[in-house]
Amino acid sequence: MSQRTERRGIHVDQSDLLCKKGCGYYGNAAWQGLCSKCWREEYQRVRQKQIQDDWALAEKLQREEEAAYASSHGVQTQSTTTPQPGHASLGPFSKFEEKKTNEKTRKVTTVKKFFSPSSRTASKKETQEGKTSPSISRHASFDTDQVSKDFVDFLKNLQKPGREIHKQCRAFLVNMSSKKDLGADELSECVQDFYQNLADRLMTHFKGSSESVEQVMDQVEKYIMTRLYKSVFCPETTDDERKDLATQNRIRALHWVTIQMLCVSMDEEIPEVSENVVKAITDIIEMDSKRVPRDKLACITRCSKHIFSAIRITKNEPASADDFLPALIYIVLKANPPRLQSNIQYITRFCNPSRLMTGEDGYYFTNLCCAAAFIEKLDAQSLNLSPEEFERYMSGQASPRCSSAEGEWPHTGPGAGVAATNPVLAQLNHNLEQLSTISSRQEKVMEAAQSLQADLLSWTESVQREVNDILEKYPLTCTVSAIDANNIDNDNLPPPLTPQVFAG
Repeated sequence: MSQRTERRGIHVDQSDLLCKKGCGYYGNAAWQGLCSKCWREEYQRVRQKQIQDDWALAEKLQREEEAAYASSHGVQTQSTTTPQPGHASLGPFSKFEEKKTNEKTRKVTTVKKFFSPSSRTASKKETQEGKTSPSISRHASFDTDQVSKDFVDFLKNLQKPGREIHKQCRAFLVNMSSKKDLGADELSECVQDFYQNLADRLMTHFKGSSESVEQVMDQVEKYIMTRLYKSVFCPETTDDERKDLATQNRIRALHWVTIQMLCVSMDEEIPEVSENVVKAITDIIEMDSKRVPRDKLACITRCSKHIFSAIRITKNEPASADDFLPALIYIVLKANPPRLQSNIQYITRFCNPSRLMTGEDGYYFTNLCCAAAFIEKLDAQSLNLSPEEFERYMSGQASPRCSSAEGEWPHTGPGAGVAATNPVLAQLNHNLEQLSTISSRQEKVMEAAQSLQADLLSWTESVQREVNDILEKYPLTCTVSAIDANNIDNDNLPPPLTPQVFAG
């Protein structure tokens, strides 16, 4: 245990999880360390500045275009075509803006046309049907229908406000169906604006009851995001899919990382700990099957609570924040959750911001973002390895288990590496050790058999040599007996007597 306690573990100061502007809310790596509130303010400020710059550039280009037009057609043509001073650039500028917007739309939709089987015919249908209802609802699944039914049943309890909320949600969905070509950030801005405006109205209606507002907003988020899920999750305009593949490949390449390298305070040999680890892995994988950001956050929260339980059982004391992050990294490496980056981005863009800024959901989600960032930047120093060892493990030329057997990797005792790994891997490693032992024993048996065969051959040769030596030393000669030599006339002897039977 002394070597393990001397090793430096993974430590993240809790202040690093908070917003960089010091507002006290949890920050997010996707928002450059800011909370959702500060990020929206920063995003709107940058966006407003970009709009102003575009206007200034457009006016400059317009003036240059008018000057070139005037110089080419003469002063008389210029006097007949130039509008009034107060509206000199309004008409041409509007045409310029329209041209610029069409150019942007054309660039975004060009890639989609390559993958659309019937883009020309489908566009007409979408134009006609999009006037009455959003296109997403036309192909609603059973889950979507059930969510819509539950949402209507929930709003019935609110009576008149419920009808107004349902009307606004449907109008928002219709509006979003016409914004498919927008980027992910613009779609997120639309959803977040709707959340904010609706929450402000609900706060006025419920007279400041934040609990009631939160209940309604949870149902609104569930209804809206279930219907928008297919169009806003991992959209084509982002590189989320590329990041997912890169993260999955990175985690596969780090399959050799052991629980000791991360200094995780969990002993999977304990049945309760092993059970909690399996549940944590299941929860983090299940996150991808959920559609609502709040449900995805619930999976992360359950996973984190299982990790805390495993650490508490191992240490026989409450787990600390310093113990949690290395364990979460270990769980992510073992689970390799599908589309991890897409799910993180989806939660970041479309979750109710109040959940990400405060509470246990926000804390656990921030730690998951830190774990994903740590895995991307994991190097030899992070695992207390030399660069040469890290490269050998990454290339597959060596394994930490083999190095441990050769004495290159410090361990607490025989079997410590096996005891600290997953039970299935531990059993596999135990079987491999038994096979190795049997193989070495078989080699010894074969060597003994070959030695015995050689001994038998040499013994046969030695016996043959001894027999030959004795025969040479004491040769065998056959002589005729004297009695037999004197019986020359034995052929003239009478025949032997034969027994006879007399009748009496």
